Amino acid sequence: MTNPLAETSPSTRGRILAALYLFVIIAGITAQAFIADRLVVGDDASKTAANILANKSLYRLGFTIFMLEMVAQVAVSALSYDLLKPVNRSVARISAIIGLTGCGIKTLARLFYYAPLILLGGASYLSAIEPAQLEALALAFIKINSQCAAIALIFFGFETFIRGWLVFKSGFLPRFLGVLSMVSGLGWLTFLWPPLGSQAFMGVALFAIAGVIATTGWLFVRGVDDVQWRARAALAATSIWR
Repeated sequence: MTNPLAETSPSTRGRILAALYLFVIIAGITAQAFIADRLVVGDDASKTAANILANKSLYRLGFTIFMLEMVAQVAVSALSYDLLKPVNRSVARISAIIGLTGCGIKTLARLFYYAPLILLGGASYLSAIEPAQLEALALAFIKINSQCAAIALIFFGFETFIRGWLVFKSGFLPRFLGVLSMVSGLGWLTFLWPPLGSQAFMGVALFAIAGVIATTGWLFVRGVDDVQWRARAALAATSIWR
């Protein structure tokens, strides 16, 4: 049995990774900015509940897009490991494990995003709870969803920083892409102190998106230096420390 991925050139793997990167960004912005943020009205539980009930299908679509985003994010972590393991297999593995942990946390967060559809669905077993209380609970779950997603960003920050270091050391990708990734990773680590992360979010997000655009653009247009990648892979295969 052959491994199709192993037979794919590093440049092709890089382009697949770039496409997944773009999908993660587009899906995340679509679900959050154009769906969730339009329906959630600050701290107003009543208006938020009314918006969700009036747009159930749109709200469910947001959940679907969030799930597809996370599937793509898992693939990004896995493919990044595959592409960068010739630099340092152990470090690349650590980066992937941290990233996959973040994916698990963020996926679980979306359970809280979906919960308002259950709380506001009018089920008979919820009749013992006052409507205003259900609305407050629904908004509280949405807030918990956001906080869980922010926790996931901490893990993505460590993953992104380590990945940037691997790119910087690789020799088959330009160093400036590694620097952009490391700076982005440090930016996401502001969520280690949630108030700071919330204040810095917009600036960090814009810088991270710019970094992703630069990386995907390079991977699509120039690609990975196949010769250098194979040389690093051959060297790694002969080293007991990799």
